[in-house]
Amino acid sequence: QVQLVESGGGLVQPGGSLTLSCVASGFTFGYYDMSWYRQAPGKERELVAGVTGIGGRRNYVESVKGRFTISRDNAKNTLYLQMFSLKPEDTAVYYCNAKLVRIDYWGQGTQVTVSS
Repeated sequence: QVQLVESGGGLVQPGGSLTLSCVASGFTFGYYDMSWYRQAPGKERELVAGVTGIGGRRNYVESVKGRFTISRDNAKNTLYLQMFSLKPEDTAVYYCNAKLVRIDYWGQGTQVTVSS
C-alpha cells in the first residue's frame, strides 16, 4: 500500500521557520522524483520545489528561492522541505508528491499558516 505522510506544518510568525517531512512507503522511494506542492485558498496547486530521484537535481519556484531547501534521505524514505524567512503568502496546504513516468502519488497535505 502506497503512503505519503506529511508532517511538520503549523502556525508560525512572519520571518519564522518550519521544516516539513514526508515519509514514504509502499514503493521504491529512491527511483522517484519527489516534489512539494502547495495550494492556498482560492488558488491552484503550484509546484514549490522538486528533487530528482537520479542525480538529486533540485528546482524551486522563483518565489521561494533562497528561502526554502528541499532534500531527501533515500535510506529513510523521507523527503524534507526546510522553510526560512516565511511570509504570509506562503500560507497554504503543502503536499508531498512522488512521480515516475506515468505514476503519480500524493500525500494528504499539511497546513502551513504564516501569521502574526
